[in-house]
Amino acid sequence: QVQLVESGGGLVQAGGSLRLSCVASGSIFSAMGWYRQAPGKQRDMVALFLSGGSTNYAESVKGRFTISRDNAKNTVYLQMNSLKPEDTAVYYCFFAVMARTYWGQGTQVTVSS
Repeated sequence: QVQLVESGGGLVQAGGSLRLSCVASGSIFSAMGWYRQAPGKQRDMVALFLSGGSTNYAESVKGRFTISRDNAKNTVYLQMNSLKPEDTAVYYCFFAVMARTYWGQGTQVTVSS
């Protein structure tokens, strides 16, 4: 059974930074990354690693957010800089393997203006 544990969310002022982490147990994963969901909105992709190792970012976070990973630790990170109030959301990590996707429990990120 794959389990994901997220950490690193919190409250920060606009312009500040946060770093999210997500550790996955077991398996070798083909893709991993981050989505977010603001109140009343759908869950949207933020940043991810594709199976070939390339990255993809939402347009709204390009130049501000950086996704990275430590394969030895089965950990994916999201460094978020120059945060804006519109970045406020619950952030979910995911890991994918063998056509299955596993989700973290979500961590709240709140950016005050």
